[in-house]
Amino acid sequence: MKGSFRTIANASVVIILFAVLFSYAMFQGGFVSWFLFFSFLPIFIYLLGFLFYPIKKWKVTRDLSRHIVQAGDGITAAIRIERHLPFPLYYCIIEEVFPHSLMKLDSRIDKYHYMDQPYKLNVARQIKKLSFPLFRRDFQLSYSIQQIPRGEHQLQQIRVKTGDIFGFVKKEHVFEIQDEIIAHPANRSLHLTERISSFEQGSVTSNALNLANTNVAAGVREYVPGDRFSWIDWKQTARKNTVMTKEFEQEKSTDILLILDSCQHDKLNPLAFEAAVEVSLSLLEVFRKQDNQAGLLSIGDETVYFPIEENKENRWKVNQFLTRVQPGGDRPFSIKLKEEKNKVEAGDIVIFIVSHLDDFLKRTILQVHQRSKRAAVFFICSQAKITKEEQRLIQQIKTASIGIQILTEQQLVKDTIEVTIG
Repeated sequence: MKGSFRTIANASVVIILFAVLFSYAMFQGGFVSWFLFFSFLPIFIYLLGFLFYPIKKWKVTRDLSRHIVQAGDGITAAIRIERHLPFPLYYCIIEEVFPHSLMKLDSRIDKYHYMDQPYKLNVARQIKKLSFPLFRRDFQLSYSIQQIPRGEHQLQQIRVKTGDIFGFVKKEHVFEIQDEIIAHPANRSLHLTERISSFEQGSVTSNALNLANTNVAAGVREYVPGDRFSWIDWKQTARKNTVMTKEFEQEKSTDILLILDSCQHDKLNPLAFEAAVEVSLSLLEVFRKQDNQAGLLSIGDETVYFPIEENKENRWKVNQFLTRVQPGGDRPFSIKLKEEKNKVEAGDIVIFIVSHLDDFLKRTILQVHQRSKRAAVFFICSQAKITKEEQRLIQQIKTASIGIQILTEQQLVKDTIEVTIG
């Protein structure tokens, strides 16, 4: 409708201008008036041809250097336009129409300097390129998109504007060109000051991240090359007159459940939520390297549960989910958490990753702590935005012997985040 109105308006301007010059030549007469009319005639023919020139039949394509990146990366893009008829065009403005999801910046760890002012990372991305194609059948323009935020971004439209040199006729068309950019969350470097392991006969805690599990002997066997000297059982060696070594019980991996607060609330800090997503992904990776099985429970607009199991398909699903998850829902996290107690009890160790604390959530955490072997809380918030009520709840959680880790911009801007569980 808008395009039809523009065409009618442009045609009216050209026809009126032609009619005025023709009337002037007819009534005025003489060489000058007819000279002006015939001088304008080629321009009129060009304008008439341009008026009916179909730019919507152009072939417009977009090529991206990469479709899958990590949050904070940049890509380059090239827009190519091909047309069959080399109709002369003085100028052409090509505009990329960006989705709302790209209207913010991700500067990796530097973004957390704005933890108390997250709105400063909001931008109005705009890419407009001017070209002078003249008689060329095809032409190409390149641009770059920097500091791409986490998420799945749909590039769907390219707007093309053109017009004649005098500005009498202007044309515009929006081409539907579908492309997707997937920005995975950054995998932060975490340093765990404690490793949690368990055995079939009970649970123990070790401060050494790579300490072999050799303090529970299950039996003895004959020495084989590669066994440590300290493993030799001298009593059994003397009794059987052959070198015997201790055989140790196999370590059983610890089941860990991460619970991510993905609920929307009035005081939600978008940067705190981004940090929660990055910490969740990084913790899962750390636990995987430690041979501990970890699952994820995200509670937000919908509750999504990834069981405690280790396989490539499950890891891929978790990564895809953390790429696109956004805060949502109209019910508090603490209430929805209570409804998922069956899933919460699936882990030997339960770790809450939250950016908001309230009294009801504190009581729910205490109840989970009573049913599980261990519970921990990661509270992510700007240092300046921690309220007195939240400080009171933090102290009460600590008093209940639940480990709570407070992550503010002071920790998040570091290359390696120091994390303590327990």
